[in-house]
Amino acid sequence: MKNIAEIRKEYSREVLDESHAHEDPFRQFDQWWHEALASEIDEVNAMTLATTGTNGKPSARIVLLKGYSDEGFVFFTNYQSRKGEQMTANPYASLVFFWKELERQVRIEGRVEKVSASDSDAYFLSRPVESQIGAWSSPQSRVIPSREIIEENVKNMTARFSAEELVRPPHWGGYLVKPDTMEFWQGRPSRLHDRIQYVWESGIWRRQRLAP
Repeated sequence: MKNIAEIRKEYSREVLDESHAHEDPFRQFDQWWHEALASEIDEVNAMTLATTGTNGKPSARIVLLKGYSDEGFVFFTNYQSRKGEQMTANPYASLVFFWKELERQVRIEGRVEKVSASDSDAYFLSRPVESQIGAWSSPQSRVIPSREIIEENVKNMTARFSAEELVRPPHWGGYLVKPDTMEFWQGRPSRLHDRIQYVWESGIWRRQRLAP
């Protein structure tokens, strides 16, 4: 078996310097996003979401990006989940994209707020019916005695919504991460990676290079 400490990859695909980086981080993200899409990366919209609660302990998991604009980055989840409760207690979060095929990472930090009810409704109704039923059926992050609890909930909710309109649960919806820091990381040889960071200060984005 290979020693874990010996596992490494040499990055040499691209460079990222100030002449390649847009002055606006959203334009830079848009460029990298479309390049990632063109590369047909599996689950290209998967991102790590890190949050903290009142105890200061970090918690991280993978969620899916469902939209972005100059305002920020949108994902959807159960408001009563662990991450939902943590974002209520401390409305700041970090996102990380890792597109290994392009040897790139994007790191985003900022304040979190809920998207509008109408935007949450619109996205919820665009989901497959099975996923809509699932949102009603799962008390996300709660301890349950067995898988059968979820299966029974699905059965009951399927019966319920065969007789009434299927709408978004009040405990489910979207969040917007509004960045104040964004970092673009391009893998380079010998671990001397390129890192371009943008920080929102005094109403403008300040671009700076970070040591690898």
